[in-house]
Amino acid sequence: MLEEIKKGLLSGLGAVFLTKEKIERITRTMVDEAKISKEDAHNLKEELYKTGEREWSELEEMFSGIIKKIMQGLDLCSRKEMAELQKRVEELEKRNGAGV
Repeated sequence: MLEEIKKGLLSGLGAVFLTKEKIERITRTMVDEAKISKEDAHNLKEELYKTGEREWSELEEMFSGIIKKIMQGLDLCSRKEMAELQKRVEELEKRNGAGV
C-alpha cells in the first residue's frame, strides 16, 4: 500500500512541486484515516523531501544549462568582457587626452 501511495505522489509533476506543508498534510491525513502508521508516514515524508530536493537540483542544473546555451547563441558579451572593454576605452581616452 505504501509503495502505491509513493508512486502516486511522485507521478505527474513530481515531488519537486510538493511543498513541505502539503507533504505533512497528506501524511497526517493518511495516519488519521489509519491508512498508514506514524512510522511509515515519517519515512514517506523523509523520502519525499529528499526526492523533491534532488529533483529540484536536477531542474536547476538543466535550466542553467539551457540558459547558458541560449546566451551563447545570442552572442552577447559578458559583464566581464564589458568591464574589460570599458577599462580599455578609459585607458585610450587618458592616453589621447580625450576624457568624456
